[in-house]
Amino acid sequence: MDIIFGRNKKEQREPVRATVTGKIPSWLQGILLRNGPGMHTVGETRYNHWFDGLALLHSFTIRDGEVYYRSKYLRSDTYNSNIEANRIVVSEFGTMAYPDPCKNIFSKAFSYLSHTIPDFTDNCLINIMRCGEDFYATTETNYIRKINPQTLETLEKVDYRKYVAVNLATSHPHYDAAGNVLNIGTSIVDKGKTKYVIFKIPATVPGAGKKGQKPLKHTEVFCSITARSLLSPSYYHSFGITENYIIFLEQPFRMDILKMATAYIRGVSWASCLAFHGEDKTYIHIIDQRTRKPMLTKFYMDPMVIFHHVNAYEEDGCLLFDVIAYGDSSLYQLFYLANLNQNFKDNSRLTSVPTLKRFAVPLHVDKNAEVGSNLIKLPSTTARALKEKDDQVYCQPELLLEGLELPRINYAHNGKRYRYVFAAEVQWSPIPTKIIKYDVLTKSSLKWGEEHCWPAEPLFVPTPGAQDEDDGIILSAIVSTDPQKLPFLLVLDARTFTELARASVDVEMHLDLHGLFIPDADWGTGTHPSREEQDGASDRHVAPQT
Repeated sequence: MDIIFGRNKKEQREPVRATVTGKIPSWLQGILLRNGPGMHTVGETRYNHWFDGLALLHSFTIRDGEVYYRSKYLRSDTYNSNIEANRIVVSEFGTMAYPDPCKNIFSKAFSYLSHTIPDFTDNCLINIMRCGEDFYATTETNYIRKINPQTLETLEKVDYRKYVAVNLATSHPHYDAAGNVLNIGTSIVDKGKTKYVIFKIPATVPGAGKKGQKPLKHTEVFCSITARSLLSPSYYHSFGITENYIIFLEQPFRMDILKMATAYIRGVSWASCLAFHGEDKTYIHIIDQRTRKPMLTKFYMDPMVIFHHVNAYEEDGCLLFDVIAYGDSSLYQLFYLANLNQNFKDNSRLTSVPTLKRFAVPLHVDKNAEVGSNLIKLPSTTARALKEKDDQVYCQPELLLEGLELPRINYAHNGKRYRYVFAAEVQWSPIPTKIIKYDVLTKSSLKWGEEHCWPAEPLFVPTPGAQDEDDGIILSAIVSTDPQKLPFLLVLDARTFTELARASVDVEMHLDLHGLFIPDADWGTGTHPSREEQDGASDRHVAPQT
């Protein structure tokens, strides 16, 4: 396991040509850009949690059936400070960093004071966000880092707080047909309230060609929801959206702000201030995009932890949304590096298996309906919404499938009725073993798997002009647990789940988290390595993998 999790990965700063076996579709031209933790030790110091590792960007540039790979560490302020000190000096969520013991008492006292209201890390290791013509590496703090997707060069640091009052924000924004970005963040104790703030970044702005005219400067607050607790807001990783509504789940996986403010002094991590309250409820907030106001009916469901929304849509007066749900917070605990060792199999048993669940919410509640009656009459789902007293509705899910994570869909169907989920199969361990295509209509599935292979999040790319939802290909970066087997980019036919091609690279590829595909059609062939780069690219050709 140390090969995958504990060992720092080397950069591949110049493009290296992959060996392609099979045939990549001729229409597939662009860059697959991915993000994830790649460095877990600095000098003699070590991060406690895998999600704390320093961000390592990597890309697969696909051109005319050829593939070029490169990787670079995000040159964040966090990265630069750590490398310069040759030790971890910037705190991450699961690892609290402390000043050099040689510093004097005044420096130490100032450091304690500054951590009371922490300035969070800009180690943006989770995802890639597109904003207009720009691309940003993102994490869950108030910082994002602009990057060059062609060279993986790190550009300017952006603080959301300059444009909208949020201390935290998700790494899973949504995009509308015009390319506008919709995201949600937490504003902690702002003017006496802790709020969940939904904000919108326009894709383009008037005078965009003029100096200083950036979409982020035109960010607007779309809606805000007051947190149920001033000092214990919910943790969340994503949210749902349909044509007319936004779905936000306020779950009982909560951050204790007072504990976070004193964590540095007490010598504990911020992660220790996050707790799952199994005795509480998960509250469903439905915001009408047309009025920008939440629905007044109080919807709730059982306590659960949800990292990833899959999709949502409207049907016959109801709103349906699909999520990957856990019964507790054990997933986060399993990725402490102390557990990712030779005893990994013994340590990695999830106490709650990730389950694809479908919920249904009535958009109009009949006040005359009997208490205890089911308000969902759709033949397409067994999900229920039971009316209770005081305008409350208890939502019970339809269980669709167990054992999957990192879900993706054909994003053209985002917010609409859809059929297919592409995900990593994980079962009772958090480690992906296969890629799965699940049909939510027929409840059937197709799978791809290979011994010693750990697939990353599967990303769907549609065939140009496609009419069918699954007409396209699946891309996934595959890490090998066998030192004799090289990592590769997998290309699957999304309809049949048969392998079309693989591009093997003789590099130290890391297990990533999220990313996106940038088609050439979006901005021309400038996405590719220059001809000079290609001519100088390392030809690390290898024998075909079987």
